[in-house]
Amino acid sequence: MKKITSLAPGRTCLFGDHQDYLGLPVIACAIDRNIKLTAEQNDTNTFVLNMIDIGEIRVIDIDATFDRLQPRDYFASSLRVLRRYGCVPNVGYTITITGDIPINSGTSSSSALLMAWIRFLVDAFGVDHEVTPEFIAKVGYESEVLEHGEPGGMMDHFSIGVGNVVYINTKEPFSFKVIRTDLKGLITGVSGVPKETIGLIGEIKGNALMSIGIVKQNFPDFDLNTSEIEDIDRYRNCLPDRLIPFFEAALKNYHYTKEALKEFEKPVLDLKKIGTLMNQHHEVLRDLLKITVPRIDDMINAALRAGAYGAKIVGSGGGGSIVVMANPENEDAVIEAILKAGAEEAYAVAVDPGVRIIENIEI
Repeated sequence: MKKITSLAPGRTCLFGDHQDYLGLPVIACAIDRNIKLTAEQNDTNTFVLNMIDIGEIRVIDIDATFDRLQPRDYFASSLRVLRRYGCVPNVGYTITITGDIPINSGTSSSSALLMAWIRFLVDAFGVDHEVTPEFIAKVGYESEVLEHGEPGGMMDHFSIGVGNVVYINTKEPFSFKVIRTDLKGLITGVSGVPKETIGLIGEIKGNALMSIGIVKQNFPDFDLNTSEIEDIDRYRNCLPDRLIPFFEAALKNYHYTKEALKEFEKPVLDLKKIGTLMNQHHEVLRDLLKITVPRIDDMINAALRAGAYGAKIVGSGGGGSIVVMANPENEDAVIEAILKAGAEEAYAVAVDPGVRIIENIEI
């Protein structure tokens, strides 16, 4: 009988929110809050999933093929995707799932669960493919986004799958690179306001793509991936007023992500410059895409008043969490200020190396 334990981190987006589904780059970071999946082989030919934190148990037959998927059933979709890669379950496991990633907070608890599940399945049953961080991330993206036809991107899966601080170029041909294995002064603040993911991403993505499409109709030589922030004034006049903010947001966020990459690639990282760019990025998310809520704004303002270098909302928006860049020596004061501003939780986070197997033994 085997016992296998996998661990998958949460993630925070440093730069590039609402960019990956446009084929634009993001800079994301795996953080040391985790989902832990412990699986012990059984003789029932089923996966018995004990989800301790939400008080649910699910039983899945190992031979289930899931010809039809229920919305957001990532356990099922990943089994379906992995079968195509030669991963065919032949024994059952009793599985205990626990974690300390806040649920529905914008730090990717659902994707972390999916990635821990995928990493376990690959380790338990094998695949007809070289097992690399990129492969695990690709399976996660296919299982969560493509298989369900959801509007999200690949940031979550590649930041969790690859780990560290990663620059992800989401335009075909896709590429990524680890740009940092350590980053001091990072703080996560959890608002306690549930984020709104699918609908909000779908609406913003639709408007952004519509605005870009109209610009291309009027200026056939326009290429979003070679655009510069100065291009906004040239193209905005061809857009209806309601779409201008979405076009402007895409170009500005792209610009701040490119500038941040330059800073991250320097031998010595200037946290103040990263913080300033983070603030500029947040202004776009707040004022143009309008994805913040009052408590998020209060938390960010409190962090900055307490001396943080920069802060921004994370993820799809409508609630969720913030990421803060602070002087590591001033973390406690910033955390206290965020909590006093109404945060449900606030804590320092460290960079995590990514999803991994931490135990595979005979019992």
